[in-house]
Amino acid sequence: MKPGSKKPTWIVDKERRAKAEAKETVWLFGLHAVRDALLNPNREKLRLVVTKNALDRLEEAVAASGMAPEVVDPRKFDVPIDDGSVHQGAALEARPLNWGQLMDVAISGAGAPLVVLLDRVTDPHNAGAVLRSAEVFGARAVIAPRHHSAPETGALAKTASGALERQPYLRVTNLAEAMEELKEAGYLLIGLEGEAPVTLAEALASAGTRAVGLVLGAEGPGLREKTRETCDLIARIPFAGGFGSLNVSNAAAVALYAASTR
Repeated sequence: MKPGSKKPTWIVDKERRAKAEAKETVWLFGLHAVRDALLNPNREKLRLVVTKNALDRLEEAVAASGMAPEVVDPRKFDVPIDDGSVHQGAALEARPLNWGQLMDVAISGAGAPLVVLLDRVTDPHNAGAVLRSAEVFGARAVIAPRHHSAPETGALAKTASGALERQPYLRVTNLAEAMEELKEAGYLLIGLEGEAPVTLAEALASAGTRAVGLVLGAEGPGLREKTRETCDLIARIPFAGGFGSLNVSNAAAVALYAASTR
């Protein structure tokens, strides 16, 4: 590029996104979510707003964090969270967590060689519940596309009940490309759909000792065509009776248990 020429548009956009992300903050709320964030040394913490009652319950975590809390009257709990959120008198402004690169986590991260991929799961309660199950069953990461997925929010953190601070939640630019990277690293990707010809148990048996990625779509639309095509296998969770539908967080919990105990 000649001196004085303009930067390509894609570089300018990338720099703008980086600057925006550097300024991004999230408000976490609820005693469990705030306590675990306060105790997480990897979480950059900015502002803590609590009632006297909540401070009494969080006293040790607040002391460990070194933060100076703003103690407010319960009737004047004015922080930018959704009306009706059950904050329990505690809210923390913080930076989103940075878990690092996908391959570093997938190959050498803590836990079993097991990951969950979420395709267009935008409900923070579902995503938070999946994170909680992933932690319980020892998965290395929950992976979702940066766009059209549940971002790191207070609602997600509260549903995850602290798991957000310990369970990697990686949001990637392109889910299909991330899936291809995992396959190249040796992962067998199993997509879950109710009408699949093979059962989850059969698919896991065929995986042997290979690392496994469980791929789940949003309720209703399910897996996108490109996502489905990128999976190695499509499997179903068997059900009894005439009603065989699980929501995505319940399906993830069942699949994680099956994969972790194979």
